[in-house]
Amino acid sequence: MQRILIIGASSAIAEATARLWAGRGDALFLVGRRADRLEVIAADLRVRGAASVAWHLMDACDHSRHGEMLEAAVAAMGGLDTALIAHGSLPDQQACEASVDLTLKEIDANGLSVVALATRLAQYFEGQGSGCLAVISSVAGDRGRQSNYVYGAAKGMVSLFLQGLRNRLSKRGVQVLAIKPGFVDTPMTAAFPKGALWAKPEAIARGIVHAVDRRCDEVYLPGFWRLIMLVIRHIPEKLFKRLSL
Repeated sequence: MQRILIIGASSAIAEATARLWAGRGDALFLVGRRADRLEVIAADLRVRGAASVAWHLMDACDHSRHGEMLEAAVAAMGGLDTALIAHGSLPDQQACEASVDLTLKEIDANGLSVVALATRLAQYFEGQGSGCLAVISSVAGDRGRQSNYVYGAAKGMVSLFLQGLRNRLSKRGVQVLAIKPGFVDTPMTAAFPKGALWAKPEAIARGIVHAVDRRCDEVYLPGFWRLIMLVIRHIPEKLFKRLSL
């Protein structure tokens, strides 16, 4: 049995992942901003076979509450083996371009709050000499594009931060996993037209569980995004500026 903390537990990807862990009999501690959603999800996970399920209300952007949340998770489960950071938002790029305040708010939601949580969790796992810190970043962080560069900048910061953290904690027996989904069909992307490159949350969840189990460092989900982003990263800047991406 694994003791697993999920931050942003009401997101579609996190909920689908939690269902897989519950089916294996793991203990789960859910963190989110809406009590009604957390209670519904927790009840479902108990039915699916979770060893235990508890939940905690917290806005991940309230950095001052991260410490008490971690203490509550450890107390509820008697320890911690894995943490999945899955919260975030999908900014309106044009609105961000018109507002410094909104840009910084979105950078915090998708970047700084993640870095703050990862730092605190890294301290915990390093202290016990084991654990898995899994963080949902995005393929958007691999290269800045005009259509979503505020979101991409935040995710790029997360991915780079995790690289350094991994380099440090690998010597301490701690796994640091960067999860990079492509397009995912969730309520957050409901307004977007869907095509062949879009994946369901359940498929992403299976990839996350597999990557955690195999102690991977980084995973693109679905896997074909690794090749797509390899090509995009290597487009010369002179040509890239002419593209409408």
